[in-house]
Amino acid sequence: MLDADFFRRWMMVAAASVDREAERLTALDSAIGDADHGSNLQRGFRAVAATLEKEAPDTPGAVLTVAGRQLISTVGGASGPLYGTLLRRTGKALGEGAEVDRAALAEALRAGVEGVMALGGAAPGDKTMLDALVPAVDALGEGFAAARAAAEEGAVATTPLQARKGRASYLGERSIGHQDPGATSSALLIAALEEAAAGVEG
Repeated sequence: MLDADFFRRWMMVAAASVDREAERLTALDSAIGDADHGSNLQRGFRAVAATLEKEAPDTPGAVLTVAGRQLISTVGGASGPLYGTLLRRTGKALGEGAEVDRAALAEALRAGVEGVMALGGAAPGDKTMLDALVPAVDALGEGFAAARAAAEEGAVATTPLQARKGRASYLGERSIGHQDPGATSSALLIAALEEAAAGVEG
């Protein structure tokens, strides 16, 4: 079972991962976006980590709700609302239970992903974060490692796609040949989930 400590650990691992990969995310974004994806997410996840060090939400849902709220308030551009919606919707769907299992997390994360779809108007194949998130959620029933592999494969698979949503869509065919930064950061989030779950049976 997964408790509030597990979800705090997930957010802390994600923050460390974004910190480590911020330059790569910004480099990817410089090719097809505003060259600020890494720095924006870095600022947001640092705020999440700082908040969770001070506060101690006592349920999984509350941890993700607090994290989502921080991202919305500190991350510029589209990333803040999209990531914030993902985590807040997931947190809301988890409810007020003190523990959840992996199946409940998968169901809640799907609700979060649906929130992202509704907010951004995107779908899988549009060269966005959804190209990593949707396969990850689909694979989470098999396990955390399967979700990570699916997210990473999904992110890489955005390279030959033409962007149909977001800033990159303005480039048309010039967006082809570049890995999507949002899908890449989403894969980092799922990789952090697997790392946090090491040794935990959901």
